[in-house]
Amino acid sequence: MTPRMSPPLGRRELLRMGMTIAAAGFLASCTKSPAGTGAPQRITADSPRVSAVEAARRGASAGVRQVTLTPAPTQIDLAGTPASTWAYGGRVPGQEIRVRQGEILRVQTVNNLPAPTTVHWHGLALRNDMDGVPGLTQPEIPPTGVFDYEFAVPHAGTYWFHPHVGTQIDRGLYAPLIIEDPDEGANYDHELVVILDDWIDGTGTDPDQVLEGLRAKGMPPMDHSMGGMGADPTAPLGMDSGDVTYPYYLINGRVTADPQATTYRAGQRVRLRIINAGGDTAFRISIPGVPMTVTHTDGFPVQAYKADTILLTMGERVDAVVTIPGSSVPLVAVPEGKNGFAQLILRSGDTPVRGRAEDAAMLMKSQMPLDTATLTAAPEVQLQRREPDVTHDVRLAGPTGKYTWTINGKTYDPRDGLPVREGQRVRLRFVNDSMMFHPMHLHGHTFAVRDSNGGFRARKDTVLVAPMKTVQVDFDADNPGQWLTHCHNIYHGESGMMAVVSYVQD
Repeated sequence: MTPRMSPPLGRRELLRMGMTIAAAGFLASCTKSPAGTGAPQRITADSPRVSAVEAARRGASAGVRQVTLTPAPTQIDLAGTPASTWAYGGRVPGQEIRVRQGEILRVQTVNNLPAPTTVHWHGLALRNDMDGVPGLTQPEIPPTGVFDYEFAVPHAGTYWFHPHVGTQIDRGLYAPLIIEDPDEGANYDHELVVILDDWIDGTGTDPDQVLEGLRAKGMPPMDHSMGGMGADPTAPLGMDSGDVTYPYYLINGRVTADPQATTYRAGQRVRLRIINAGGDTAFRISIPGVPMTVTHTDGFPVQAYKADTILLTMGERVDAVVTIPGSSVPLVAVPEGKNGFAQLILRSGDTPVRGRAEDAAMLMKSQMPLDTATLTAAPEVQLQRREPDVTHDVRLAGPTGKYTWTINGKTYDPRDGLPVREGQRVRLRFVNDSMMFHPMHLHGHTFAVRDSNGGFRARKDTVLVAPMKTVQVDFDADNPGQWLTHCHNIYHGESGMMAVVSYVQD
């Protein structure tokens, strides 16, 4: 018989094979201490322990959801103004991925960008080698390269995904990841995903150039009209709310002059899943005259709380249920400490919009917004009280020089880390020694925010650390690997404000 010859490998297959070989060598190089030295060794992303924990997450009959993700250059329309950007599938936000808790998610990522990229699955306690951090958990995906992400989906909730390379997150590369709980009884009629963003890409500059400018010239002058720390309790971020001036603010990819409109019937209940995908901007969210009943923060349920205005920093999410009134109303997002606003119209049948979004935006600035970290986790997800086995101070400082941000006096080094061991209760003390706020995000885990009495508040993965304040969080070290903790202001993170929570073993 004549043997059948395998077809020649194409460019993508060769790149995929090369990336696999590179990944093996790269991950092996991340082990900090050679065996036999007596020093603890890092549990790296390719560790058998990472695979074992992932295997335990997978049910025998778990369904599989397969998706293809294609980051590529595209052009979007900003109310008649074209802007060149990068996006998933040619749209901003990218197409929503929706799966059920316990399923396996497979995402083939085909990089059609002119630059390397990765995908980070924000907020998920997934396996370490799928976390999307170049130089720590995987190599970058080169242009025309392919990377297959596959992991069990552990928790229900509102999540999202974005790159973890340079300032790419401040382009259009983001999309929602919604994980449904099959046992959750819906107490609402509809869902609406609301993604907030600050926009500068393709408007005569891009985020890379913005970062270069900050590094060359330093921070812009502060707006002292906001007042000093403690001068105004309705200004929780203090007098310096960001480093970048944006020409547009978006909701679901639409600017203020061309808002999205969704139509419901009066009396219907809508679950809002709100995500702040901004690079440098915290937002206040409000619906004039319509209270929002907050049910979840960062994917985890809280004891229901009614709020008129919610503060959401970069990377945070909040779920809230609203009842559609008898007239149409705007959902308004105001950038904290900046000019402008974004809006989305909640239509009640064919009724006209009640009130002006501009007036609502002005009123919102004088209100005390809700910080979702102050909410109380629902009983079923509360962390059990336990003294920590290890406590790490995470001191946030900067800028030094022109534009350097540090953790514990150092800029990011993937070879360095805050050591923890599997099974420990870990406490992180985020100590903000700077005059800017920092939304601190921990990869691969959800922590419990501690209150001033030593109790626990909300379960979160991203928490606001206000200027000159300290926030303490506890988590259980149950997901081995190498995990970033960093400021989700992309310009702070890329200028050094990142560190590694490093699982080690003897």
